[in-house]
Amino acid sequence: MTKLVLFAAAAALAASAASAQPLSPYASAGQQQAAMKDGRVSSEALVRAYFDRIAEIDRAGPKLNSVIALSPRAITDARRLDAERAAGKLRGPLHGIPVLLKDNIEADIGLPTTAGSLALADNVTGRDAPIVKRLTDAGAVILGKTNLSEWANFRSTRSISGWSAVGGLTRNPYSLDRTACGSSSGSGAAIAAGIGAVAIGTETNGSITCPAAMTGVVGLKPTVGLVSRTHIVPISPAQDTAGPMTRTVADAAAVLSVLAGSDPADPATAQADGKKADYLKALDRNALKGQRIGVWNPMKGRLPELDLAFDRALQDLKAAGAELIELKGPPEAELEKVGSTSGELLRWEFKAALNDYLATTPPAVKARTLDALIAFNKSEPREMPLFGQEIFEQAAKAPPAADAAMQAKRAEIRKLAAAALDRMLADGKVVAIVAPSGGPAAIVDPVTGGRFFGSPSTLPAVSGHPHLTVPMGQVGGAPVGISFLGPAWSEARLLGLGFAYEQQSRARREPDFLASVAKRPDVAEAFDPR
Repeated sequence: MTKLVLFAAAAALAASAASAQPLSPYASAGQQQAAMKDGRVSSEALVRAYFDRIAEIDRAGPKLNSVIALSPRAITDARRLDAERAAGKLRGPLHGIPVLLKDNIEADIGLPTTAGSLALADNVTGRDAPIVKRLTDAGAVILGKTNLSEWANFRSTRSISGWSAVGGLTRNPYSLDRTACGSSSGSGAAIAAGIGAVAIGTETNGSITCPAAMTGVVGLKPTVGLVSRTHIVPISPAQDTAGPMTRTVADAAAVLSVLAGSDPADPATAQADGKKADYLKALDRNALKGQRIGVWNPMKGRLPELDLAFDRALQDLKAAGAELIELKGPPEAELEKVGSTSGELLRWEFKAALNDYLATTPPAVKARTLDALIAFNKSEPREMPLFGQEIFEQAAKAPPAADAAMQAKRAEIRKLAAAALDRMLADGKVVAIVAPSGGPAAIVDPVTGGRFFGSPSTLPAVSGHPHLTVPMGQVGGAPVGISFLGPAWSEARLLGLGFAYEQQSRARREPDFLASVAKRPDVAEAFDPR
């Protein structure tokens, strides 16, 4: 894949095409900001270049299907921000930076917010989610909407991660036949492919961290309550959160500094203003020196190559000065209880949360309850050619939101998950825990599904604790990540540790857009030596 060359187009930037320096599509947001400051590129040029790249590799070429729609206002917004820059007004590190939004996040850019479903094809609300308002106030340009697992992977127990009726299947840029995971599949694949430097994903359990790890990017699930969820298509008020997906830890820190904050419409964020920080200030390449880091590998022995990649990551942590402490994980029965009970609770919470959301959608949206969505899917052939809607049907039978027994069960299971993580931290006297973020991406198989090696995402998801994943290399050409887990509100520390590891390991590699990792020369020769 050829490098993209971006040139400053505006004379006000004082850079001619002859003197402008090339900027890779894999440039970080920080590098893009430096190039705009130096007059080597404009925000408008960035937007146009990404539009071209989307046409080249997302709509055609490898056909990643990572972007559902492009903002019709992006170029106008970029020009306005370029004019502000020329006038000496800078809003911060995101000024003029194009940002992609997962298509369950509302933005007033003239596009519907579909959650990947044809039932929401007319869901043009004219509203900015508060996190989008924070981004645009900070100078970000909304580039477009990314594909996702339909309804954030919460329609069927047999769903195909990365597939939606609106956007089709998101493909993994490292191996087009493999999953990009979900549900923030388009956000991860787009950033991995150099279609943007910044995307926003959402997570209920693993929906930021899994696609980030499997597409070789950085993903941060913040503490639940640090970031507003208003005007985001919901699953669970107890577990939902939005967060950054980027190619560097520094970019994730810059974005979280903008996203974090209280929202009067979201009671869970009441503490956010008092807990948020300037996360860029937490970044220090020496942050691991002298720190006790807990090691937890619940996937150990399931794939030797993954164990080797994690061992290399541990050596990098040591080389950066960390003291590694082996931890004993929670009992398997405890983990199983957290996972199964959470699944039951999500179905209960989803029904009420989704019905409340649908009641606020425009009149053009005809399916205005979960029951109506179930009927719509049965009547629309394009919705269920690959899998059904068992989760929808189970959720429709769930108790009412005010059910006291279910509320007590949610409080109990959140406490159990938090205690499990906090106990590991306390018993090891460690400041954070590292674990493999999961195995390499499986081949997309609509018949039997792909192999899943596990993930550490459930405990932080159910407890509401933060979870950062950073690239730690590849297994057979497929990316894998290392997770950093910590107590509630510990994003600054996790980002600092993750940054120090990233600087030591330099483990991320750009994708080759192979049809399959089986096409790698060494593998192909082994498959067919003659």
